Amino acid sequence: MGDERIGSVIKFFDKNSVAAVKLEFGDLAVGDTIHIKGNDTDFKQKVEVMEFDHKPVEKASRGQFTGIKLSKPAKPFDLVFKVT
Repeated sequence: MGDERIGSVIKFFDKNSVAAVKLEFGDLAVGDTIHIKGNDTDFKQKVEVMEFDHKPVEKASRGQFTGIKLSKPAKPFDLVFKVT
């Protein structure tokens, strides 16, 4: 299994543990496993909740922004990989 870079964290909202992610290189869907990696961040998790414009979505495409509920905090500029 490898990791394919699909985007980066733009902002993290502590209150509801949601990361705003820009998908620069690939698509993402609920059920995919992601790997968040940065200077102080390194964890993997399954995508269970994803939103666009405060509405739940099942999939987001390259070039879009999406909100992803995370189990741990992330920081702006952390890289987002899809585990393949």
